[in-house]
Amino acid sequence: MNAISDEIKEDYNFISDALVDIYDQIMRIEESEIKKSRFKDITAKELHLVHTIGLHDHKTTSEVARILRLSKGTLTANLNNLERKGYISRMTNQKDRRIINLMLTSKGRLLYRAHYAFHRKLVEQCLKGFDGADIKKMKQALINVEDFIGEVSAR
Repeated sequence: MNAISDEIKEDYNFISDALVDIYDQIMRIEESEIKKSRFKDITAKELHLVHTIGLHDHKTTSEVARILRLSKGTLTANLNNLERKGYISRMTNQKDRRIINLMLTSKGRLLYRAHYAFHRKLVEQCLKGFDGADIKKMKQALINVEDFIGEVSAR
């Protein structure tokens, strides 16, 4: 990939700019929608933490920190806020009382479902007009991005 054609360079630049712009726009939309919803007390960062806990129900703080590639200390302050606001709860593991698992409350599950629905619509729009082969290529591209993020985060 030493000699990249000008056309490919333009595609790379477009993709790079689009990834940044898409992230920024999604965050703006989510923050705007939160302010209009019954969940006014939550930040976009906390919203995504609720989403992660919803995807990984009954995980420990350490497990969630690993999934999000955050330090346990960074995560703890956000978890404390979410617990105080009534979105999550901490529950002692029945098999090992030293282990505390995270779970969503009913308020947290409601927020998770609303957020999941928003992202579902986003994905449907993204894949509009794609066939199965296109979707597999998109999936592989996203896996490659996740792998890159994991490599950079591990440094």
